[in-house]
Amino acid sequence: MDRFEGFVQRNQERFLSELQGFLHRPSIAAQGLDIEETAEFVAKRLRQAGFESRIIALEGGAPVVFGQIGAGDKTLLIYNHYDVQPPEPLDLWESGPFEAATRDGQVFARGVTDNKGPLMARIQAVEAYQAVFGGLPLKIKFVIEGEEEIGSPNLGHFVAENRELLEDANACLWEGPPKDPAGRPVISLGMKGICYLELSVVGANTDLPSWWGTLISNPAWRLTWALSSLKDQNERITIDGLMDHVIEPNEQEWALLRQMPLEEEQIKKDFGITSFVRGLTGVEANKRHRFEPTCTICGFVSGYTGPGSKTVLPNKATAKVDIRLVPNLTPDLVCGLVRQHLDRRGFTDVEMTPLSQSYPYKSQVDHPWVRRIIEVAREVYGQTPMVGQSPAGGPMYELCGRLGIPGVSAGGVGHSKSNVHAPNENMFVEDYFRAITFTGHLIRALAEI
Repeated sequence: MDRFEGFVQRNQERFLSELQGFLHRPSIAAQGLDIEETAEFVAKRLRQAGFESRIIALEGGAPVVFGQIGAGDKTLLIYNHYDVQPPEPLDLWESGPFEAATRDGQVFARGVTDNKGPLMARIQAVEAYQAVFGGLPLKIKFVIEGEEEIGSPNLGHFVAENRELLEDANACLWEGPPKDPAGRPVISLGMKGICYLELSVVGANTDLPSWWGTLISNPAWRLTWALSSLKDQNERITIDGLMDHVIEPNEQEWALLRQMPLEEEQIKKDFGITSFVRGLTGVEANKRHRFEPTCTICGFVSGYTGPGSKTVLPNKATAKVDIRLVPNLTPDLVCGLVRQHLDRRGFTDVEMTPLSQSYPYKSQVDHPWVRRIIEVAREVYGQTPMVGQSPAGGPMYELCGRLGIPGVSAGGVGHSKSNVHAPNENMFVEDYFRAITFTGHLIRALAEI
């Protein structure tokens, strides 16, 4: 693979410039901004790398870019997405979020780590492999969606309607996670699902002076009391019956947990905190992080929040709540449990609207394709990768679960301070080229299974 790495080295300037051009595009799914145009950009870049590519329209959703290349009896499916999160708050960016500025060996841009960097690195790796070896030793199929940052509401529909394009896949290489706080590569073998809800309470038909609080119910208090019933002060989820469905890690998963240390002091330093919830440490903290669900109030709006004072009894209160799901917890199950829990406590006036959902998914570490990916990461990065379930969520089930194939998230470009979804999202340039190298070595290794 020396020739491959030499080709990448000689083309670093071009590859980086090409990535920056991709990052200039503000493909914000939540705002429907530049989505179709970016899909066309990605499809064109796949064709330039030798792929047969096409844009597959989805009714009511962003198009999926599908590309295929190569030959042989083995097929690697690769998942990425071309959409990004909104860049706000803009005033906290040190350079424009779509400027793709380079400073001190880093590139700063919305989407550079999540997920345009990994996507472009993989396309360039395929191009480089062919340029050096004249072809590919296996088939590669790309599925690149444009709605991941809004919960991938149509990815399942895409799989159902285009299953014949995907059924020969042996495994799926998912978008890669960032390195851990100690700088070690991370390989995730599954992702949590999500049940994202909007809870709201409506009181009087208009805002009122606060002196009406003697007689008229305050929606903000009603919603606060309802929310407080979902979780106690010891950070334990108290939704009736929910934790009964949570399963303990198996023996193999416990072994991986013990081999995957949580960099506790570095995490606390990075986030400016002094302890984790319930004082958890060690393997128990890691177990909770990776194998237990969460219940998070993501936002709460009611009444007057501007400068100065305004004595008001608001007529409405609204909260956004996400519940991260582990295996055996499905969105439908959790929605039902939350509704029943609230109703039993007299909160029938709390309106619940599901906003987005995804199912949890996990792969098995003893699958031969999974083992080979881990081996390649160890060789390319020169250290043992941290392997286990991801604490993050994503639509891995929609591809891997429905197709019955292992999904492995590896070969990312980020690090523990990449500021994913936050201002000044960034990656190190050297990590970008390491991701290209990883993908090239992976192509060779998987063809030899």
